[in-house]
Formats: sequence, C-alpha cells, structure tokens
Amino acid sequence: MKKINIAIDGTSSTGKSTLAKQIANKLNYIYIDSGAMYRCVTLYAIQNNWLNTSRFDKEPLIGSLPNIHLKFALNEKTNDQTIFLNGVSVENEIRSMEVSNAVSRVAAVPEIRKAMVRLQHDFGKDKGVVMDGRDIGTVVFPNAELKLFLTCSAKVRAQRRYEEMQQKGISVSFDQVLSNIKSRDHLDSSRSDSPLIKASDALEINTENRSVDELLGQVLELISSKINS
Repeated sequence: MKKINIAIDGTSSTGKSTLAKQIANKLNYIYIDSGAMYRCVTLYAIQNNWLNTSRFDKEPLIGSLPNIHLKFALNEKTNDQTIFLNGVSVENEIRSMEVSNAVSRVAAVPEIRKAMVRLQHDFGKDKGVVMDGRDIGTVVFPNAELKLFLTCSAKVRAQRRYEEMQQKGISVSFDQVLSNIKSRDHLDSSRSDSPLIKASDALEINTENRSVDELLGQVLELISSKINS
C-alpha cells in the first residue's frame, strides 16, 4: 500500500502528539515527536550546567551536538514511543517544568534547529511517518502529502497539560502551566528561525470541543483520500 508523510503542527498541548500517536498506531506508521527531540537537547544542556533560569551558554551546547544521540523506540509496557538520550530513556525527565520553561530558548538556536531538522529528514525519507511539532509542514516536510495545523485556546491547553502533569506526579500549579503555555506560544511564533506558522496548504482543525476518536475519524478519511488519489 502507498505510504505518505503526515505533518502535524500547532501550539503546545493542542493534542498533536495524542492524535499523531493514534494515526501511527492505526496505520502502522512511525511516530516522531519532534518536540521531544528539542526537549532532550534542553535536558542535556541543563545536565551540563549550560542552561538555567538566568543564563544560557549556547556555544558549548552547539559544540556538543555531535555527542547527542537520539533514538525512538517502542515501550512494550505502555505501547508508547519512548525517546532515548545517549542510550537512556528520558521520557519523564523531559516533561518537567524546568525543561518546559527552557525548551523554546533552545529550539530558537539556528544551529540546533539545523541539526534536528537533518535528523528529522532522515526519519522521513522512506515515508510512512507521522511527525508533530512547530515547523513540520513548513520546514521539515514541506512536501508532506497531508499537513494539519491544530488550534485550541490557551486555557484549555493549560488545563490539559496540568492534568497530564498531575497524573505523572509532577508538582505544579495551574497558573504556572498557563504562564508557560503563553510564554512558549510567544517565543515559538516570534523566533526568527522557523517560527510557528500555518503552512499555506495545511488544514486547520480546532481541537477544543472534539474527542480524540472524532478527530481521528476525520483525519483517517483525509489520509485515505490522499493514499487512494
């Protein structure tokens, strides 16, 4: 059967990852969480004391990019994709507020974006990939057969993220999460290198009052039409 690449963009917590995972499971495609890649680089910078709330030493991080090895693998216990940083699973560590508050700064560095985009291109060269992020339809997969751009209000997105973090045992207030969401929206859309914008040929979908099953059904119909065209 013909395979295609699917690009899903949008602001934080619009449901990109949830939808992308569902699509990948249904079609037996590879799911790539591009945001997790930038979070891994952020975690690496924090671990090496190059990044904190008051400073960001970009040069040593840029110089260490060849030493950062990322891999996605299936967690057999949860049936979810897990990302490994230099051979160590860091799926929980990269979801912390410390990483969340810093990742947009790291993602704005041109050298880091170029390194991640090269790796993302390699992931998608054989098709059959679902990738979500901020610039997938515009920069990473500009020729993707299907592009989606998800939207949702900041308060609803913050509530989703807050509940997710509570379930994982991460201590954080709703106001902290909302502030982080708004800050990331601004940084992601205003950065000079690959800002968050909707691709001209992307279908915009508001996820606010829609279930995952409803969204999945709509998208699977779109995919079917692309595969059979």
